Amino acid sequence: MHIVIIGGSFGGLTTAYDLRRLLPRGKHEITLISRERRFTFIPSLPWVAMGSKTVEDISFDLEGPLARKGINFVDAAVTRIDPIGRKVETAAETLDYDYLVIATGHRSANEAVPGLGPFDGPGHSLMSPPEAEEARKSWAAFLADPGPIVIGCAPGASCVGPAYEFMFEAHHALKSRSLRHKAPINFVTPEPFLGHFGVGGFGKIRLFLEAELEDRDVRYHTSAAVAKITGDTVELADGTAFESRFSLVIPPLAGVRPVAEAKGLANPKGFIPVDQHYRHRDFDNIYAVGVAVAMPPVEDLPVPVNFPKTGHMTEQMAKIAARNIAADIQGGDKTAHELMVECIMDMGDRGAHMVADPARPPRNVTRFGTGRHWLWAKKVFSGYYLWKMRRGATRSHKWVW
Repeated sequence: MHIVIIGGSFGGLTTAYDLRRLLPRGKHEITLISRERRFTFIPSLPWVAMGSKTVEDISFDLEGPLARKGINFVDAAVTRIDPIGRKVETAAETLDYDYLVIATGHRSANEAVPGLGPFDGPGHSLMSPPEAEEARKSWAAFLADPGPIVIGCAPGASCVGPAYEFMFEAHHALKSRSLRHKAPINFVTPEPFLGHFGVGGFGKIRLFLEAELEDRDVRYHTSAAVAKITGDTVELADGTAFESRFSLVIPPLAGVRPVAEAKGLANPKGFIPVDQHYRHRDFDNIYAVGVAVAMPPVEDLPVPVNFPKTGHMTEQMAKIAARNIAADIQGGDKTAHELMVECIMDMGDRGAHMVADPARPPRNVTRFGTGRHWLWAKKVFSGYYLWKMRRGATRSHKWVW
């Protein structure tokens, strides 16, 4: 039995490690294909953009850890998926599979906002290591000659958390250098209120964030549709324009092209429809986890905000999918579980810890707390997570980190 996994980030790597532990090596071959040779702890990209970490600090090479676990590694981009013929093609080879796990992540749909960039326009983003490194260079130049800033998210964005983090970190960096008075900050978001996060908000997060932004003299604009970014302005669909010397806007996401182009595999946006077991609705030997999965928004809004799929949620999906593939092969009951979300937000001078279980309302558990200890915990956890993923230590009696 040959199981092919596409993607070497949270979803692909967790699925590969869990399947290797659940299935005998002699009987079942596991191959992981990744266009990126290194695993990167994506939640730390705002730190890369701010210059406090490098990409090397938050990543490691995949080949050695996978080889030690008896998992094949193909360092290549997938060019075509044939779900009928059960084949995956790269530029160098074609692999046949019995089971396929798609954990490809996303394609940033930067074209949705003219000028969003960062490599073909003046705007900046945080959705990949190259984008974070580009933002770091521009941020360093900005600090030498500061001015107005616009930070936020485009319509249809789902990963809104990094925008909040960068906004708080930018305020803290400017204040610590006594430059804050030279850099007015506007925060623009498609959310109907601060702290919606694509999950309908939770607890007192809205009131908390409103107070925090007001205390920092950050002007915020909700239900805002960013329409265009130029070298010195960010324009909204209603005609409002903000002066900006540094603009960072999180884009909407789309499915990667090989997934979107495979007949019958994805929806019109390139995301994969799955059942509660994370199995494809039409191909019973294909599973999908993470950002590649199609998930409806929690509600219809004047300006769309899509449902988030964090690394934490992706890891939960991967564990469920791995157990269900093992059950398909070896027999046993299928597994399903409601996703929950837990995260720590860097606020510059402290952290905010948030828990929502399940992720979609109504919920059984909602927790929220702040303090310097949470910022310390976030920094420690980043290093711990890299340590455990190098060693394939994904075994857990819980669905959560």
